[in-house]
Amino acid sequence: MKKLIKVQSELKAPKNQYNKFGKYHYRSKEDILEAVKPLLAANDLLMTLTDEVKTIGEFTFVETTIRIDDGKDFAEARGVAGIEKAGGMQLPQAFGSASSYSGKYALQNMFLLDDTK
Repeated sequence: MKKLIKVQSELKAPKNQYNKFGKYHYRSKEDILEAVKPLLAANDLLMTLTDEVKTIGEFTFVETTIRIDDGKDFAEARGVAGIEKAGGMQLPQAFGSASSYSGKYALQNMFLLDDTK
């Protein structure tokens, strides 16, 4: 899909967030979404993100599927993140955190994001 290739080559989502505790830079799911929405609109692409909670053995995780559709063709990518109640999190917060992480990984996979400036 040529339109997706164009978006992948134009998308810039730098790691502008900073974690003081871990002393590293990162990008959030929201950062990626903010950067990609105008490119999707300019290329007439529809993007959807869908979460599904899955369990394999004793491991429960969120799997996010991202789908890009131009009305003729589509592409999909996935990301996963485990659900754990860490640091005093309540269960809804743990699910939200896992959804955010798996969505970020799905977006990174779809748009081939790397660490270049």
